[in-house]
Amino acid sequence: MTLTTELATSDLTPVLARDATMDSKTDTRLDAKPRRLPALKTARLLLRAPARSDVPALVALAGDRRVAENTARIPHPYTAADAVAVLAAINRAGSETVFAIELDGELIGLCGLDPRPDGGELGYWLGVPFWSRGYATEAARAVIDYAFAELGHDVLQSGARVSNPASRRVLEKCGFQWTGVRLCRIRAINSAAPIDRFRLDRRLWASLKAWGEARQVA
Repeated sequence: MTLTTELATSDLTPVLARDATMDSKTDTRLDAKPRRLPALKTARLLLRAPARSDVPALVALAGDRRVAENTARIPHPYTAADAVAVLAAINRAGSETVFAIELDGELIGLCGLDPRPDGGELGYWLGVPFWSRGYATEAARAVIDYAFAELGHDVLQSGARVSNPASRRVLEKCGFQWTGVRLCRIRAINSAAPIDRFRLDRRLWASLKAWGEARQVA
């Protein structure tokens, strides 16, 4: 497969992935009306709309280089100004749908969808203390269900760095099928890296529904 440049990947979320230096006066998405997100409850997690009060936790978690280098556009170091700019742009008409992932009242990461012509891009990241506990899979499945059942997507795309087998396993456990490799610019390392790309369609998702649904609680 020909290597191409992919601007957004997913371990990876487009959320803190946006260039936080954008000028809000020239970004028309900031003029769009905010969208209300439901709260999604899984066995262990609560997925809700991010809030300004999450900024300190976002900076502490996404500021870890190990998180940033597994995303396309999270800068390193990551500052409060970066987080505030991103929160101002998400969950508006035409922009990413992004959920904060909460465990026992504590923010542990983000998971969301970036709308694209070839299918919504699923993105997610967790703070390092919460890796390898199944939280990413649990959160991703909740957002996948929301994407197909509530937002009407027919296809979802996602990706993970080839050096990140844990994220690849998350996607595979959610039913995503590998489609090839692309080259992606990784902002935190100021270089490009190969990305495994994945795809999940509505038909396959429907056949996997035995994993259980997240409940909307608000």
